[in-house]
Amino acid sequence: MRFNFSWDSYSDQPYILKKETKKALRNGHTFDYLKLMGTNLIYFPYLFLKFLIGSILLNKKNNKNKTTMFYGLCVNFDKGKEQYELIKELGVKSLQIRVFLNDIENIDKYVTFAKKFGEDKEILITIIQSREHIENHKLLAKDVTTIFKKFRKITNEFMIGNAINRIKWGFVSMEEYLEFYKVVQNIRDRYFRDIKLIGSSVIDFEYHFTIRTLFNHYPIFYDKVASLLYVDRRGSPHSTQMGIFDLKKKIEFLDTIVKSSSKCNNYIYITETNWPLSGTAPYAPTSEKECIDEELYAKYMLEYFEIVLKTQKVEKVFWHQLIAPGYGLVDNRDGKIRKTKAFYAFKEMVK
Repeated sequence: MRFNFSWDSYSDQPYILKKETKKALRNGHTFDYLKLMGTNLIYFPYLFLKFLIGSILLNKKNNKNKTTMFYGLCVNFDKGKEQYELIKELGVKSLQIRVFLNDIENIDKYVTFAKKFGEDKEILITIIQSREHIENHKLLAKDVTTIFKKFRKITNEFMIGNAINRIKWGFVSMEEYLEFYKVVQNIRDRYFRDIKLIGSSVIDFEYHFTIRTLFNHYPIFYDKVASLLYVDRRGSPHSTQMGIFDLKKKIEFLDTIVKSSSKCNNYIYITETNWPLSGTAPYAPTSEKECIDEELYAKYMLEYFEIVLKTQKVEKVFWHQLIAPGYGLVDNRDGKIRKTKAFYAFKEMVK
């Protein structure tokens, strides 16, 4: 079957799929879900106990040095040339750019867009999956080769896939992602040995998916591990989930999982996070209930970065994103650029 994953240009993400579409997509994947459950039955209790001992009882520290590129920001090809001056004003050096496999015909425009930010930037290219490329590995290999060739003089870091535990983004199971990643890694190993691959790009505090992608028998390896670690539905980054998991503890648990896996190096990127802004529908990616005002947004943003930095367990955090009326640092409705309080707070934080 072929499914059309419609795009919501307001919130920059796919529309939520209908229940019947999800059900149809899941057909034939029962064994994949059993593997997910089995892996977690084996590893989750061990990893959780290890986290409790290491993080809570021993309060172990990580002395890894931090790069000056810690503060990152997501920019989008379709948000306009205004982004160049805004990035220059902010002084941010780490940028993340999405490149969509289903838009491969415009690859040269993405390359031009990335180049114009200047040679002093560290750019992470996120390769966004499509259902067609998930099903057609020959097409995936061809188009990934094109992306690597086009960007190899600009960057050597590529994140493979995005929000892989959300069916609306294209992957039905973790097995599909692991096969997808294996194809990309084979291309890298054969032709582009200097490139670093980053995965597995699980969104939110759903580490059972992360565990499956880091504990398996696939011949894959992540040079760095990515997490889209949103905490916006809990309010403050100090708020807890399941009693003990505030942002700090979520990072410490993720660090425990990463350190315990033989499938990755001990480097973590948080590649997406933000809060939805009140009164911005339909641009806000959530309901009004989860939204906050711009002043609280700036406060939570500063707290988020401060908490992550103090853990000394994350190499970079990418705020999502520069221009987006519903959740970004800049509101561009009605063709006007309006910098929010968070924009200036981010600028001061980087400075």
